[in-house]
Amino acid sequence: MRTSTILTSLPLTFALLAPLHAQEVLTGEAAFGTAEDNAPGTRRHITADALPAPSHAENDPEAPDFQNNPTMVDRPEGTMPQVPEGFAVEVFAEGLTEPRVIRIAPNGDIFVAESEAGRVSVFPADAQAPATPEVFAEGLDRPFGILFHPPQNPEHVYVAAANQVVRYPYAEGDRTASGEAEVILPDIPTERHWTRDLATTADGSRIFVSIGSASNVAGAMSDEPPEEITAWEQSHGVGAAWGDEENRAVVQVMNPDGSELRNFATGLRNCSGMAVQQDGTLWCTGNERDHIGPNLAPDYITSVQDGGFYGWPWYYAGGNEDPAHAGERPDLADKSLTPEVLLQAHSSTMQLVFHDDEAFPEEYHGIFATMRGSWNRENRTGYKVVRALIEDGKPTGVYEDFMTGFVLNEAEVWGRPTGIAVLPDGNLLVSDDANGTIYRVTHGGQ
Repeated sequence: MRTSTILTSLPLTFALLAPLHAQEVLTGEAAFGTAEDNAPGTRRHITADALPAPSHAENDPEAPDFQNNPTMVDRPEGTMPQVPEGFAVEVFAEGLTEPRVIRIAPNGDIFVAESEAGRVSVFPADAQAPATPEVFAEGLDRPFGILFHPPQNPEHVYVAAANQVVRYPYAEGDRTASGEAEVILPDIPTERHWTRDLATTADGSRIFVSIGSASNVAGAMSDEPPEEITAWEQSHGVGAAWGDEENRAVVQVMNPDGSELRNFATGLRNCSGMAVQQDGTLWCTGNERDHIGPNLAPDYITSVQDGGFYGWPWYYAGGNEDPAHAGERPDLADKSLTPEVLLQAHSSTMQLVFHDDEAFPEEYHGIFATMRGSWNRENRTGYKVVRALIEDGKPTGVYEDFMTGFVLNEAEVWGRPTGIAVLPDGNLLVSDDANGTIYRVTHGGQ
C-alpha cells in the first residue's frame, strides 16, 4: 500500500495491540529520565497532573537550565542506530548539509530540505544506497517544509523557507525546478524559531503553515495588546500574543495562492512538524519553553483544532501556568488545550508521520516522531525516534523509544534525528542533520 503525504486515518484495528500493562511503562518522575535511559522498547507516560513545579519564577536565560551543547562526532566505525528486534537500519545517503525535512512525491521521488545549504535536493524513487541526490532548487533561506500540491496530481512544489513560502512549477518526475520561485507568503519574521513546516487538507483547498515564536516566553511583550483584548483575539485568535510575537507561535491557514491567510491555532510555541490525516485532522509536534526546570515544559504531539489555543506563553500542558506570566491571563486557564502525548522536556521534537503500512508489523502502526535532542539540560534528553502508542484509533499518551543509540557519553553525540518519511514500500527514512546522513529502516530483511 502506498503512503502519500496525505496520511490515512488510524484504523480501529489498533485495538489489537498488546495491553499496555504487558510491558513496563515509566510514569511520574521515572518517566522524565535522560538519554542514558534510551533503548528500543522503553515506554514512558507523562501526564499534565504529574509534572513537577517550576524551579523558579523568573524568565532568566541563565538558570536553572544548563548550556550543554553536545560535542558532535562522526559515527563510530561499525556503529549503527539501535532499533527493535526484527528491524534493520542501513545508510541510505551521506554527505548532505543539514538534511531536515524529508517528503515523498506521489511518484516516490524523495525530496530533502538541506537547510544550512539553502537548497532542496531530490533522490529518484528507485535510488539505492549509497544514493546521490540532484538539486531541485537552491538559494533559499533555511528551507524546511516541503509540500506537493494538489496532493494527488501536484502542479507545484511548495517550500517553506525561514523568511517566506514559495512554490515552484512541478510535473511528475521533475528533479530540477522548471521555473522560478513564486512567492506565496512573503516577509515572515525570522527571529528565534525559523523552522516553517507545511501541510494541506485532503482536498488541497487549504494549506497550513507553522510559524514558531520570536522568543522563549514573550518576556519583552507589553502588558496589553495594541487594542482591547476581545477585539485582538477576534482578529488574531484566542490567546494570541502581540508585539514582536504578533502572528508568531501559531499555525496559519491560507488558500493555495496565499490569500485569505489567518491564524488557525495559537499558543504553539514552535510547531516544527505537521501531518494531516485523511479525516482532516491536523497534527503537530511542539517544542516547548526553557528556563523553568529540567523537566519542564514537556514537548508534545497534539492534534490541532481550528481556533484552538495551546497555552504559550501563559500556560503549558493544559492549565499549568508559566511563572513568567503569573496571574496575567486567568481567563485562559481553562481554554489551554492539553496535547494528547506529552514528551520529555527539551527533547527538541521535530517531525512526525503516521505509519499504517503492512511492511511493519501491526503493533508498530501509528505515529512516529523524531527528537533532535537537548542542548540546555544538564542531563541530555531526546536524540532518538519514538512512536506514540495507539488504542482504538487514538493515542494513549504512552510513547516508546524506537530508534536510539546516538549518544556516546556525557559529552559526545554522533547523530540528531530530525526528518522522517514513509516510503511507498512502507519503510522509513530518517535524517540526521548533524552528520548529513539519511538512514533507511526496514523490517523482516527487506
